[in-house]
Amino acid sequence: TSAVSKKSRSQSIDTTATGANVSTQLSKWLLAHQDTLASIYTFSSCIAFADLHGDGENKLIIADLGTGSTQMKLNVYKGTFLLSQLTLVDVPAGILTFHMDTLDPQVPAIAVASGAYLYIYKNLKPFYKFALPDLPVNETEYEAWTLAKDEKIDFIALKEALETLQYQIGEAGLTTRSQRFLSLNSNQEIEAFVNAHKNTALRRQQIITCVSSIKKTVDEEKAISCFILGTENKDIFIIEPDAFTILSSVKLPSVPVFIEVNGLFDVEYRLIVSCRDAHIYTIKRGFKTGRLCVQLNSQPVGLLRINNNIIVGCMDSSLSAYTPKGSCIWTVKQPTNITALEKLDIEILGVCLVAVALENGQIYLYNDKNKVDMIEMEDVVTSMKFGRYGREDNTLVMVTRKGWLMIKILKRTAKFFTKDTNAETVFQLAAGGKLNIPKKTKLFVDQTMREREESINIHRTFQQDLYRLRLTTSRTYVKAITASLNPISANIVDPLKLSAQIHGLGPVFRLILELQNTSVDQPSINLFLTFQCDIRIYKIDRNYIPVPFLSPGFIYTFATRVECVSELNVNDVIKVLVVREGEFSPLITAVINMPASEAPV
Repeated sequence: TSAVSKKSRSQSIDTTATGANVSTQLSKWLLAHQDTLASIYTFSSCIAFADLHGDGENKLIIADLGTGSTQMKLNVYKGTFLLSQLTLVDVPAGILTFHMDTLDPQVPAIAVASGAYLYIYKNLKPFYKFALPDLPVNETEYEAWTLAKDEKIDFIALKEALETLQYQIGEAGLTTRSQRFLSLNSNQEIEAFVNAHKNTALRRQQIITCVSSIKKTVDEEKAISCFILGTENKDIFIIEPDAFTILSSVKLPSVPVFIEVNGLFDVEYRLIVSCRDAHIYTIKRGFKTGRLCVQLNSQPVGLLRINNNIIVGCMDSSLSAYTPKGSCIWTVKQPTNITALEKLDIEILGVCLVAVALENGQIYLYNDKNKVDMIEMEDVVTSMKFGRYGREDNTLVMVTRKGWLMIKILKRTAKFFTKDTNAETVFQLAAGGKLNIPKKTKLFVDQTMREREESINIHRTFQQDLYRLRLTTSRTYVKAITASLNPISANIVDPLKLSAQIHGLGPVFRLILELQNTSVDQPSINLFLTFQCDIRIYKIDRNYIPVPFLSPGFIYTFATRVECVSELNVNDVIKVLVVREGEFSPLITAVINMPASEAPV
């Protein structure tokens, strides 16, 4: 009997080992690293990849939340080793990697949003500390703390006054000092807190809730980026990284928690912002308020933008896709609650997947609304980041609820197919056997014979068309350079950039021109703006606008009034010429296609 039991036990062990090997072979991911003693607690917004040393190897950057009040760290990993560890003074809300300038070597800096400040690290050393402007303090709150400072009221009366004010204006309207004061319970702690802080100045700071970045001028990997900050005061700020000035600010109806970006700041952009009121707003260039796009059924857990669609995971265990106009495309119900979302852009396969981490320890991968893969984890994943780590392009970094750090690498042989198609079967047939190729048609045979017999003539015709295309392109290019028919100057002495905007519905328009000298240190002088149009259609108030001096790097704005005088309400073009005094050929030219004018009332 004992011999039989030993034999059955050995058979079950072999079966289990065989099943594990099969599951490992079928998996599309390789486990590169697993650290169960890392003790890291973070969000997906606090994980990033960056080539910090310019050696071609991306480092892993994780902002650790610690205990929530102490032991906050900024960890930098190289491979499986901890390369550097910096101490943070407050709980991080998110991190960014960006390029501040174009100086060599072009290594990115790290921005950590923590509390009311944005800490900038360059070469893994503290570089700059940026603070948003303070908000005005409520008068009742200020008077209460002033009376406590002068010892005209005790801490009990102070707490009653602040609790009444909190009920009236909400907790967000109070300063951080008052919020922390109201969270204390024992009288000893309250009295000690009042004695320690009553003599310091009362400040109401703007706490950062979410961060993102947007390329400023060019959509390149090492191009200069701008910060985008969301605050507890329901504001969105866009910060310029050179002088750390606020370029734009937008007011929202609720506190932002997730931001997705599309476009360039200097050209055209759209921000997709998810807020605490379970609403998604869109912000376009030039607008000071957000436009309501989607009204969700529950609070969002994550927000992604894939192929101009908005992907949202909510607390009701639903994963949904919306168009930019707010129409729901599809919704997929998950078996358990969603803990994290991440975008998997796999360039080598030409697909963009959505990774959904669930409460049951599984990660579902979706291509559109179709589930294409599942990853089994030993613990619940709370944060994920996908990108290039080291020299591997497709790396998925995960942090679990127990504080584990796990790194998986996508196999180079991995293929993602949906279950409702037979693409995987076709792939296996192509690898192991012959495919059922249809017979050749008579048209195919005739075309093949014609190509064989007329191959020389076909090649000559192709070469003639190619030379004609190259000649036409060269002539057009030379004509554009000679006539300066481009909005960006090719002149080395005066490298200028001209952009134009039309405001109004007609018949009266406002033409706004932005002129910039893109030179590094050489100013432009003695220039002027002039216009060319059909006087039977348009009347321009200022045909001549002098531009005596253009400082490098600054954008100068000019405006003029344009009136459509034609009774037929036709539209035409207006040419804007930038000319140097004493010269006949323009430096640059912008051609504006005027909109159709509305009939005068």
